[in-house]
Amino acid sequence: MIIDMHTHIFPEKISADVVEKLSRTSRTLAFTDGTLNGLKNSMDAAQINFSIILPVATNTKQVEKINSSSAALNEKFFGEGIISFGCIHPDYTNYREELRRVKNYGLKGIKIHPVYQDTNLDDIRFLRIINCAAENDLIVVTHAGLDIGFPGVVRCSPEMAKKVVEEIGDFKFILAHMGGWKNWEDVLKILGGTKIFIDTSFSTGEIIPRRDFHWERTELKLLDAAQFMNFVKIFGAGRILFGTDSPWTSPKTSIEFIKNLPLNDADKNKILGLNAQKLLKL
Repeated sequence: MIIDMHTHIFPEKISADVVEKLSRTSRTLAFTDGTLNGLKNSMDAAQINFSIILPVATNTKQVEKINSSSAALNEKFFGEGIISFGCIHPDYTNYREELRRVKNYGLKGIKIHPVYQDTNLDDIRFLRIINCAAENDLIVVTHAGLDIGFPGVVRCSPEMAKKVVEEIGDFKFILAHMGGWKNWEDVLKILGGTKIFIDTSFSTGEIIPRRDFHWERTELKLLDAAQFMNFVKIFGAGRILFGTDSPWTSPKTSIEFIKNLPLNDADKNKILGLNAQKLLKL
């Protein structure tokens, strides 16, 4: 069982423009066309059983439409391994009712993105939303650390994430990008004693750059096997979830990275899918 806990798709009529815009902003290559069919084709090629789609609302007007569309997507494509989460925005005032609607739809969680939503994770608006999501037994996934498209901007630091856990208590909380993209030393120091989950998305091996932009060689480096094993030591294999950040990472390369780690098969299987299967109750 391989479950990709971190993917993105875009409406077919705008996907080409969105992927090109994000590709130029991030200076990286896309590995699919950003459509649902593109994701499904990449899953088949890499033998991925389920992909979790994480939509992001960049304004309050998108919230209800995205959540309704996510529920419809799940109803139609669950049998093909597609599971979409819902979304929320920190400025969405009727969040309690909307999160109940997300729960009633059968959506298993929500995605938030403090950078795209221009709000720190430990802001009271997010704290209220996350607390309500926890009350509804929803998984909360957040972008964490730096964002490749917003150099120098951190709106979910390890310190902020720990504050959220201290404020709210134990709940189903996933910090994307190994707990905080390129904040990894602090992740290991600050978050190891928590029950937070981390996902592997866009964090292993090397960034694959667009060749029409300049990159310093050191900029391309992500976590190597030895560094990744430090996370296994601190968090345990049971709290690490496989993710690709599709369309921004090659699924095959991401899977091979995990398979080549100096871990026993049981721990590799936990990371690649069993942890997610348990968390999602599949």
